Amino acid sequence: MREGGLPGSVLFACTMNAVRSPMAAAILRHLAGRKVYVESAGVRAGEVDGFVLAAMDEFGIDLSGHRPHTLADLNDTTFDLIITLSPEAHHQALELTRTMAVDVEYWPTFDASLMVGQGSREQILESYRAVRDRLLKRIKERFNLSGGPTV
Repeated sequence: MREGGLPGSVLFACTMNAVRSPMAAAILRHLAGRKVYVESAGVRAGEVDGFVLAAMDEFGIDLSGHRPHTLADLNDTTFDLIITLSPEAHHQALELTRTMAVDVEYWPTFDASLMVGQGSREQILESYRAVRDRLLKRIKERFNLSGGPTV
């Protein structure tokens, strides 16, 4: 752990690296700046999600450059902390780290992409906002960070 109890490096992992993990990684980067190295990955690579871009843009965070990639795509898997956001990612992270000294935390997080096609654009976007806001709150609490967007 480094200053303020922050780990030196954090990996957020979910199923497709399209919604939850890129949101979480962007939020931590935004709040912690250069104090911590942050990465995200998925069990499988999904597609760029326009609702994620819209929800994060509301906080002034640009994710338009994000391209989903997998845990296998990572050049380095030596993180101080891995936070998994889906059951599949949690299982994969435990398997990946079974011979490593790394903390793995499981934060069950709803996959807002399941709402696509289930209502109006605004209703769908609201489910993405809810995921974003829950992640923001959890990250602020876990890493004792303040500032940035408020929920």
